[in-house]
Amino acid sequence: MPKQEKGISHQTRPVTKRPPAWCRYTAEEVEALIMKLSKEGYPPSMIGIILRDQHGIPLTTPVTGKSVTAVLKERGVVSSYPEDLENLLRKAARLHVHQDKNKADLHNKRALQMVEAKIYKLSRYYKREGVLPKDWKYSPKAISLF
Repeated sequence: MPKQEKGISHQTRPVTKRPPAWCRYTAEEVEALIMKLSKEGYPPSMIGIILRDQHGIPLTTPVTGKSVTAVLKERGVVSSYPEDLENLLRKAARLHVHQDKNKADLHNKRALQMVEAKIYKLSRYYKREGVLPKDWKYSPKAISLF
């Protein structure tokens, strides 16, 4: 075997598309849990982690036939921005506030550049996929979501 320089730790997805035999939840129960957790303020990624760790539901797709975000979108509870883009926009807003107070902080300036590059790259992807409108544009001062 060739020498590995980096770790090989990763998630192994289930082989079958059917729900595991030990998972006793019905689709309606899983959807109710998703809605309950959403009302408590959890984002879709945290909902998936809570379902996995506390309720023993490895994936929602085999049980319900839909992902967590599809269930939330079906019920009209999903955010207008994808979760990953929303988190980057929040981080950029925090970095802008810090930059305004600390003009000489060059590490923050570089971090802000890196975050904004990720925002531009991700927004191009979401525009191409039709998740964001084609005329959506990131403007650091105009984004007042956060």
